[in-house]
Amino acid sequence: MSSSHLGQRIVAVKPLTVPAPDRSAALQVKVTAPLAGHNLPVIVFSHGNAWSLDGYEPLVDRWAAAGFVVVQPTHLDSRRNGLGWDDPRFATIWRVRIADLHAVLDGLDDILVQAGGLETRVDRERIAIVGHSWGAQTTGALLGARVLDADGIPGEDFSHSAVSAGALIAATGTGDTLTPFALEHLPFMRPDYSTMTTPALIIAGGKDQSQLSTRGPEWFTDAYHLSPSPKSLLTIAEGEHTLGGLAGEMVAETTDEDPARVNLVADAVSAYLLDAFELSGTAWTDLSAEAAANDGTWSLSSK
Repeated sequence: MSSSHLGQRIVAVKPLTVPAPDRSAALQVKVTAPLAGHNLPVIVFSHGNAWSLDGYEPLVDRWAAAGFVVVQPTHLDSRRNGLGWDDPRFATIWRVRIADLHAVLDGLDDILVQAGGLETRVDRERIAIVGHSWGAQTTGALLGARVLDADGIPGEDFSHSAVSAGALIAATGTGDTLTPFALEHLPFMRPDYSTMTTPALIIAGGKDQSQLSTRGPEWFTDAYHLSPSPKSLLTIAEGEHTLGGLAGEMVAETTDEDPARVNLVADAVSAYLLDAFELSGTAWTDLSAEAAANDGTWSLSSK
């Protein structure tokens, strides 16, 4: 990977269409990349409920400036598609989301060509997948997690061989603690992390109280505690569900606006992935040292 820094120029190309013949709406993606560099690693990013390829710029732009090519699909649950909770398609959107990520990974070469010559600048052996909220559960499926049915039996394996590392931000926990609303509309929110073997960073907010679970913020750490090693856990003590405003500046859903917190999340993901990909640099080591020295604002664990 060529040297990069957070001040380097980036470029974004959108919308690009990805073949998805069984989908009720076209699958479109945005690609954000540094203007310079070769052998660049890739992040495929899965957004939270109702968002789209136009969200999460504070994360995506920072990753691109750090040397990653970032691909963002718009999932079917995006508010621009107008699918409400009572839409008959909603019950299977979690599967469509997973299929979207498979389509992006399987069609990556064509996406890179459409993005303007990126096919010659990417390292296809270093592909990561990252998601926030519902996107984190979607991402977890490609890292090896499964979904438990009503009897507690794990469903099919949706992992993808091209993915060698990942990050789950505010990922759904597990257990029989879903609220009545979640049980009715989101029964698939029962992940089984015991088979999620791919290396991953889990990021959780210490004040993320979900309206979908009767448990507290520790619900969002299940992906770390219940999955096999190697995993790391970044806990941000004052973080709520959007962890400072991941989806964008002054977004209505943000309850804990804090640009520095967003930068921490972005930089932790890029540092973790660069380390997982065995690329040169000390960013992850430096972050670990900083975590050990801070005043408890955030902490970092590994297993």
